[in-house]
Amino acid sequence: MNIRDRIPRLPEIYADSNLNLLLRRAKENRTVDIEEYETTGGYSALKKALNRFRPEDIVALVEESTLRGRGGAGFPTGRKWRFALMNPQPRYLVCNADESEPGTFKDRIIIERDPHLLLEGMIISGYALQAKEGYIYIRGEYPAGYMILENAIQEAKERGYLGKNILGSGFSFDIKVYRGAGAYICGEETALLESLEGKRGHPRLRPPYPAQVGLYGRPTVVNNVETLSNIPIIVTYEAYFMNIGPAGFYGPKLFPISGKVNRPGVYEATMDITLQELIDMAGGMKDNKDVKAVFAGALGIYRKDELDTPMDYSPKGFGGTGTTIVLDEDDCIIDALTVITNFFHHESCGKCTPCRVGTYEQDVILKKLKEGKATEKDVEYLKHLSKNIPANSICGLGYSAPNAVADALEKFPEEFEAHLNKTCKRCFG
Repeated sequence: MNIRDRIPRLPEIYADSNLNLLLRRAKENRTVDIEEYETTGGYSALKKALNRFRPEDIVALVEESTLRGRGGAGFPTGRKWRFALMNPQPRYLVCNADESEPGTFKDRIIIERDPHLLLEGMIISGYALQAKEGYIYIRGEYPAGYMILENAIQEAKERGYLGKNILGSGFSFDIKVYRGAGAYICGEETALLESLEGKRGHPRLRPPYPAQVGLYGRPTVVNNVETLSNIPIIVTYEAYFMNIGPAGFYGPKLFPISGKVNRPGVYEATMDITLQELIDMAGGMKDNKDVKAVFAGALGIYRKDELDTPMDYSPKGFGGTGTTIVLDEDDCIIDALTVITNFFHHESCGKCTPCRVGTYEQDVILKKLKEGKATEKDVEYLKHLSKNIPANSICGLGYSAPNAVADALEKFPEEFEAHLNKTCKRCFG
């Protein structure tokens, strides 16, 4: 039976590209099989890597490309690889496909529509790291993606791109797909490794870092889907890759945008575009209304007068995964924050007290604000929590949980006043 007959129906997600690199095959709402992938240049980068480059050469290429991790932190990919190579074999490669940050669905496009791009990137990366095994940790809410990847892996094995002695090169590599159980915390790389080992998805204390002591206690590189999908592009274009985008932030980047825009979806662009230009790419604002705020996923908020922010990883850049949720002039900031604080409270693993208790307290206060029952003391407590949750938590969830609230307290104090005085038109009529 054809894979298209077995998978759940794919959602309609608009995808567009000015570059035709990451999304060249994924712009249509269908899955690309291996025959089409090969006829459009697929696996040529793998053949080039195995025939023309030593593993060290691939690592050097990735370092020169300045490719940064596309999972949110923006850590230099080549540097992470180099750290792993300083430690003895066996080494592992893990693809983080646990895409569960609110408003983020860019990796899903690649997984469901162009799975062989990810596989090719993983195989080349495995060769560079001299690893024998790779794992894809995919979130449990992506059943179609899981089935598509399993099918793509089988296709790749049948063509000799996976398994023993790949294309007669002497290099052997295999990939397995592991389904998560829907825990946001498992998007944090050490919690992901714990889950992959069959344990509870709790983050590990660092150091040691996964590049030193990772999966099964061995050196492990954890990269996300978009990062690994850039590897075939780097091998194909080599030095020309550094002509794509601004200095220090080379290469294509995917931006998922949702909310009050005319064409929500995933857009591929270089990181020198601004937040306003991304909104324009998405067809502008619905009903010609003004922008009130833009949420960077759950990690921060930008005002209307900050739309000239570049979408890069600089200190003044947008950063993160590129996730963009747009609110218009009629939306309520407190209403949106209530959703976010409830998310973090629900998804906290509970390992450390500042995050476990702090996210609960945030959630309680935001709900009180929305209901018109909060006091000035509650707002002061929110400010206290915004400083102390990230300062005392052990992983990225705790670091990120208060960001949107802290930004709102600073940039939209009138929204809090409106709820203390019950004058918000959206919430109190």
